[in-house]
Amino acid sequence: MLRLANPFLLLLLAFVPLLVFVEIRFVRRRTPSVVFPDMAAVREAAGRSGMWRRAIRIALRGLALTLLIVAVARPQAGTGEESVLTEGIDIVLALDVSNSMATEDFTPKNRLEVAKEVVADFIEGRTSDRIGMVVFAADSFTQCPLTLDYNVLTDLLESVEIGMIDERRTAIGLAIATAANRLRESDAESKVVILLTDGRNNAGEIDPITAAEAAQTLGIRIHTIGAGTAEGGRLPVDDPVWGRRYVQVQTDVDEETLERIAEITGGLFFRATSPSMLAAVYGRIDEMEKTKIEVKHFTTYTELGPRLAAIALVVLLLELLAAATVLRSMP
Repeated sequence: MLRLANPFLLLLLAFVPLLVFVEIRFVRRRTPSVVFPDMAAVREAAGRSGMWRRAIRIALRGLALTLLIVAVARPQAGTGEESVLTEGIDIVLALDVSNSMATEDFTPKNRLEVAKEVVADFIEGRTSDRIGMVVFAADSFTQCPLTLDYNVLTDLLESVEIGMIDERRTAIGLAIATAANRLRESDAESKVVILLTDGRNNAGEIDPITAAEAAQTLGIRIHTIGAGTAEGGRLPVDDPVWGRRYVQVQTDVDEETLERIAEITGGLFFRATSPSMLAAVYGRIDEMEKTKIEVKHFTTYTELGPRLAAIALVVLLLELLAAATVLRSMP
């Protein structure tokens, strides 16, 4: 990007052709040091060479003057840059892996399989946020600490399965405490837990409401999601004698507690009864918890005037040198 700091000075360029005209029309040659009785012979010997020598010298002077005028107008070359400031978000994904998450009411897959696919899409949509993962059933543990390495996080998500923890009960309060502990030392502007479960708290030493209140004091916002259809579905049961069989189970989401957890921490409660609804829930959270990006544009300018002035000086020196040598006039 080019600009002129003093563009009005370019008006002086109008005087350049005027000065050239005056030089050609009115400025007389110097008085000859040697007087010839007959100048016709000299003119015939010189021919037209004197004219083009003088024209070249006038052109060089005009060029030098033009460069000097442009130089004082201060041409500047600008280089555009931008500074990107981000407000970081740290997110912990808390995922229920209790036995009921194997219920096959999210046809044709079970709840956990669908949840893993939706969470993977959510992770893929993030760009500059640290994300961690906690899994829970009767107990809870950190499957992945906060990280920007989404490939590692996705691989660890893929390895999540029912049975990796005692799956017969659900410790929601303990899951919140584990997630909050991961965010406790975070210096991010926004700290978020997204908790997905299909049951109610029936394990662990920590009550969900107490855990939520503790998270709220740490500035942590919790979004809660209750997964599963209202009527429930088939749950596979592996019997060592009879093999795999299916039993019909009812969905037992504690909506009241999940809603209260979200309310205490400033989050939202969602109910997802189908794969599409679950995807929409994570999409909604993704939109709400966007990293704030502030972009500042600025331009750095480099002065070109000194370079043009230097070129003008070189042109003047060339004119003086030429006038004393190859463009020297006949005395």
